[in-house]
Amino acid sequence: MIIRLVNWDEFYSELQQDCKLFIFILGVFCLFRVGFIAVMHSFLSEAATISDIAAALYYGFRISLKSAGLMVLMPLVCCTGLRLFLPWKRLSHIRLYLGAVYVTLLSFLFHARIPYYQEFRMAFNQLLFNTLNDDVSAIVHTVIEQYNLPVRVLLASATAFLLCRLLRRWLASKTYSFPRLSKWYHNIALRAALLVAIYYLTIFIRFGGSMTFAHNIDWENSGITKDQLLNEAILDDVQALYRAYILHERVSASTGLDMDPGRLADYGGYMAGHTVKSANLDDFLRKTVVGGTDAPPRQVFLIIAESYANWPLLPQYSNLNIANGLKGIIAQDEAAYVPNFLPNGMSTISGVMGVVTGLAEANLYLNYLPESYKEPYATALAPQMKRLGYSADFWYAGPNSWEKVRDFTLAQGFDSFYGMGDYDSTGGNVWGCDDYYLYEAVLGHVKSDRPGFHVILTVSNHSPYTVDLAREGFDPGIVAAGLPEKLRNDPEFIKKLGHFWYADKMLAQFVKEARRQYPDSLFVIVGDHADRVNIETNPPLFERYAIPFVVYGKGISKESLPEQTAGSHINVTPTLLELVAPSGFEYYSLGHSLTKGNDFGMNYGFWISPGHIGKAESEYSENHLTKSGLIPPAQDKIRQEIDSARAISWWRIKYGKQLKL
Repeated sequence: MIIRLVNWDEFYSELQQDCKLFIFILGVFCLFRVGFIAVMHSFLSEAATISDIAAALYYGFRISLKSAGLMVLMPLVCCTGLRLFLPWKRLSHIRLYLGAVYVTLLSFLFHARIPYYQEFRMAFNQLLFNTLNDDVSAIVHTVIEQYNLPVRVLLASATAFLLCRLLRRWLASKTYSFPRLSKWYHNIALRAALLVAIYYLTIFIRFGGSMTFAHNIDWENSGITKDQLLNEAILDDVQALYRAYILHERVSASTGLDMDPGRLADYGGYMAGHTVKSANLDDFLRKTVVGGTDAPPRQVFLIIAESYANWPLLPQYSNLNIANGLKGIIAQDEAAYVPNFLPNGMSTISGVMGVVTGLAEANLYLNYLPESYKEPYATALAPQMKRLGYSADFWYAGPNSWEKVRDFTLAQGFDSFYGMGDYDSTGGNVWGCDDYYLYEAVLGHVKSDRPGFHVILTVSNHSPYTVDLAREGFDPGIVAAGLPEKLRNDPEFIKKLGHFWYADKMLAQFVKEARRQYPDSLFVIVGDHADRVNIETNPPLFERYAIPFVVYGKGISKESLPEQTAGSHINVTPTLLELVAPSGFEYYSLGHSLTKGNDFGMNYGFWISPGHIGKAESEYSENHLTKSGLIPPAQDKIRQEIDSARAISWWRIKYGKQLKL
């Protein structure tokens, strides 16, 4: 190979051709998006408006910038890149051939998306990868008969042929020569400016029409409208296929304990605390309220606070002043607080699954598994609250499409779901709106004339950190004064703590206002996970992983939860039901109520007890309290508790309620 000097005229010409291809493919994505909405308009909900359609087209354009950029990457390398070193002009033909392949594939995907959506209400999902495990001949027959496959193939072929003709003409259109200036240094500056422009344009395309990750758009956060069809239309076929692949990989990676049904019955007996003669796994989880109440609260608010760790509540960090809101609630006579508490998993969705279903993290993405959509699990919280006369709604500050949270919560018994596309908000980031708007929407929705159960999932205390802290009254100096010297001049770290401060402030304001409007109410406050921000580089396990659990409101006192209590998200359901249900009420839960002094909590990798925390897969543990006389649980108890909860959850999610396959 003969290396030659860069020919800027050739480089500029090839670059224009790549831009043409990019614009053409982007136009195809937008055309197919409009066509999909037009053809499938009968699936639009009555609540969908012109502004929703406009928003879908706008966000779809942004996400398709990424898809078009990805598809142009190969011709950019093979044609423009190689042309810098090889004088072979026919390299440009590769661009046309690749472009033709792209538009042909997109044409067939567009015509396949329509019947796929009619069947699954999604623009491709992980079920694509299950096709070969199914009855292939039956699937082919169904497609031919029900969806008129020959006609669709003909239409797709015609679409591809027309687009390929247009692409050939488009690429054959005029290009312009690279400008030449009179001064040599002007030419160098012009070439440098071109390279800088390419760099920033690449960033703009990479982040979907944004220059920063804070406003990046992808398949997980793109569902910003209140209409399911429009949310699916936002995803072009490349993004939809990518989503399908990721979801398939998540489910494929799920593993469980090596067990048999007989051993599972032993696990169930341990969790039940007595022998149970049944082949139905749910029978091992049946419990009865002891004590209870004859005057239940009329409104129940369960707040799952994003990244709300327990460590800011500890005395040694009081000078930071970032958790004064929740501290003020805990100090009330009508409040009880459990510091020995663990999240269900390391992510928000794991925490939500633990609270919504009452099942332990078992390395299964249950929000993507069929069993979760057949009927609510017996341990699910919403149906059991509804049996007590409450309506159940779920409020999320982010998009409805995130982790299928809307579909999952509705399948698990909630009457209604509200995401950020369902209420007004002007502040937020890629993950959702600022907490203020979420809480405002909840308060505007609650009806005082009927009992309600409201689950609220916040997002503001999550990177990228975009809340206007100055507008909210945050004083960085106060927080900095409580930091170690090495962190006092770190504005990014102080900004992170400022978002904790904001989330805490909004939470406390909401609780105060909701209690004022609805005195007959109960609040349950819990973090979704910790392990995001710590003062120490290598904090103790307790400071790194523990989250708070607080109950406040009607019927609560400091004695409602015994002092030496511990738990995790699977203990939320039994604790809440013991507080609001009458004596004798029958319910189902994997965990035990904290009102009865439950003294052990576990999750995906750790366990906790009053005074101690340790790793689930080893004998390592730490003492996290100064009180004497507290001893860690025996290793046999730790192993039995963890294996039993995981095994029952894994089997129930994977195979259903029957102990025999």
